[in-house]
Amino acid sequence: MVAIVIAAVVGGGIVTPLPPGEGPEARPPRTEEDLAAWLKNMVWHHHFTTEEIQRATGLTPAQIVEAQTRLDITADNIPDSIHNGTLRMMPYPGGRHPRIGFLEGAIRPQRESKISVFPPWENSGYIVVDMPEALWSNLGLTYLAHTHIDTVWTKEGIELPQLEWIQNEGSSLELTRTLPNGIRYEAKATLVDEHLEMELKLTNGTDQPLTDLRVQNCIMLKGAPEFASLTNDNKQFEKPFAAVRSATHPDRWIITAWEPCHRPWGNTKVPCLHSDPRFPYCRPGETQVVRGWLSFFEGDDVEKEFARIQTQFFNN
Repeated sequence: MVAIVIAAVVGGGIVTPLPPGEGPEARPPRTEEDLAAWLKNMVWHHHFTTEEIQRATGLTPAQIVEAQTRLDITADNIPDSIHNGTLRMMPYPGGRHPRIGFLEGAIRPQRESKISVFPPWENSGYIVVDMPEALWSNLGLTYLAHTHIDTVWTKEGIELPQLEWIQNEGSSLELTRTLPNGIRYEAKATLVDEHLEMELKLTNGTDQPLTDLRVQNCIMLKGAPEFASLTNDNKQFEKPFAAVRSATHPDRWIITAWEPCHRPWGNTKVPCLHSDPRFPYCRPGETQVVRGWLSFFEGDDVEKEFARIQTQFFNN
């Protein structure tokens, strides 16, 4: 494996090389603006420790303390507005594993597929949307957002480049990845009122049709403790919907759905929710689209809410 040294901006100057931190997914900030944005993300929103910031950025503890002091981004000056119960979305920074268990099934989780979503309840933590976690086709496992079983690329010794979410005006995140054989996927998540609308596009840039295009999109619950029990007893699966109920506020639910849905399910060890879609048959040069939903419901009739979402979003 070839080692890649990345420069980072610390203290107004370029420092090269930097310690790699723990694991090859550490990504040093490239600019002062980038450093400030990621520190706000990690310290103010995710409450990262210095060790977690080190794992995410590769900076030394001394560099982290210096940057936090200089930029005035510390755990002691978190803006009050961050905890006021408003729905928020931002890129997941890495540095903290988003799973509780089954860690051997997600080594080196890549942050470019992951989005943190903070529920609209005060001090209720966050969930991590992995979109896509995995993409299967007639070619085999065509993309995987961590290291586990071999993909068609790891079998060939090809390592995919690291990417980052593009943050747009209007509360949306976008990412496009083109795979070595020309398959391209585009992921987009947009905050609309009190829910998240998601979309995956797949373009077949090969010269052969693509079939069996199954997607895994994972909602990881570790960061929202009231939803993170290691069981499926707190979950409800009604295709295309997958929902989880709060252990401390029984009228609170997290709901996700994708269409066309292949299967809804949950992994008790992670723990997580899935509503996994399937792309239609895709000819060379063709683009197919699947759409997803994520919301936070408070009420005593979650099935009525499923019906409302189906009518409002998927049937339109």
